[in-house]
Amino acid sequence: MRRRPKDTLGDHLEFALKREGVDLSVLHALFRVVEPGRLEELVRATPTGKYTRRIWFLYEWLTGERLDLQDAGKVRAVPAVDPELQVTLVEGELSLRHRVVDNLPGTPDFCPLVRWTPALRRHAALAWNERAREVLGRTHPDVISRAAAFLLMSDSRSSFQIEGERPPSDRVERWGRAIGEAGDVELSLTGLERLQRVVIGESRFVTIGLRGEGGFVGDRDRLTREPIPVHISACPEDLPDLVQGVIEYGQRALEGEVEPVIAGAAVAFGFVYIHPFEDGNGRIHRWLIHHVLSRAGYSPGGLVFPVSAAILRHVARYDRVLQSHSRPLLDLIRWEPTESGNVRVLNETAHLYRYFDATAHAEFLYDCVKETVEKDLPEEVAYLEAFDEFSERVQRLLGDMPHGTVDLLHRFVTQEGGRLSKRARENEFSMLSNEEGDAVEKLWRECHRRSE
Repeated sequence: MRRRPKDTLGDHLEFALKREGVDLSVLHALFRVVEPGRLEELVRATPTGKYTRRIWFLYEWLTGERLDLQDAGKVRAVPAVDPELQVTLVEGELSLRHRVVDNLPGTPDFCPLVRWTPALRRHAALAWNERAREVLGRTHPDVISRAAAFLLMSDSRSSFQIEGERPPSDRVERWGRAIGEAGDVELSLTGLERLQRVVIGESRFVTIGLRGEGGFVGDRDRLTREPIPVHISACPEDLPDLVQGVIEYGQRALEGEVEPVIAGAAVAFGFVYIHPFEDGNGRIHRWLIHHVLSRAGYSPGGLVFPVSAAILRHVARYDRVLQSHSRPLLDLIRWEPTESGNVRVLNETAHLYRYFDATAHAEFLYDCVKETVEKDLPEEVAYLEAFDEFSERVQRLLGDMPHGTVDLLHRFVTQEGGRLSKRARENEFSMLSNEEGDAVEKLWRECHRRSE
């Protein structure tokens, strides 16, 4: 039977840190109601204890207040967060006052934590970025370039589709260029606002920049127009610190060698929970994944992992992951409707967005990266290689044919699963004899069989 802690504050805290790791949201709530004197007594009782020093450090880190205690003496330093239980910086900065190494991946303004699970350890060990490089290492540079262009547009289009939009091609292309530039510059509020302009396109009806009012995701009552939220966004007065916290987390986590996919999940999902803008948050949230992966050198050069395409294929799970944090928040937020049909939050909520468990989010994003490496990338490379072979052999079979005509012929046969339909034979390709049409079908099957 697992040992139960004694019914004291110190024993419960030590038991939690030892077996469950650090939960910053719980500690933040606890430290707001526990008298500082009780914590001072706890530390003085065992001033060299590794758990009491961690509690002391975390209190001062979270609250910004200094307990009435002398600095720790010469004692072995301990990590603030156990790296065997949770994802931390590889190396942190030593706090001489507590003799505790600050290996937290974020700052007090924003620091979601991730628990090491068997699934996350498997993903990290499999190094999907290196597997992607292995695929590219066997591929002709021209094919890589064309595959990269297609996957970029696929990600852009999918990101709009996740939001239920079917934008014109120029907006898809413009957003694709923005995705391709992810990682090239330092993250900043100004840069995020520029991205919002790219996402929105027509900004006459949307205010660019941080919200000046409350925000929510959900619906409105058809009769009263009152909000029916499934998620309530951070208060407008908290947005500057929260967004800056997200930016600093990204920098600190990557400099501290946090697994890039895990860091990307924390940054991106944290941003979308905060929902700092009036519109465009979802697409920028997915852009942030690309930014972190590119900034860390995780994405192969010149290629983005089309994670939005994978998310779109698993959008129901994506929604569940989003709601794993946003839905419980509704029970902790007091709000009232405004005359304009918005929400006005009545209690302090910033900590609900600063500290959350991002484990499910990291597992989901890793699964999406895995799928892009095992499915999207090799399938696109195989398709292009099969097309190139088909094009070359068709030219030899039928003589000089314009590239656009070859492309059209290939698309018609592909759409029919290896057949040139009767309609195509009688219209666009009426110049082909039945024997030539049959030969084209055979060529297609041979080329695509090799790519399977």
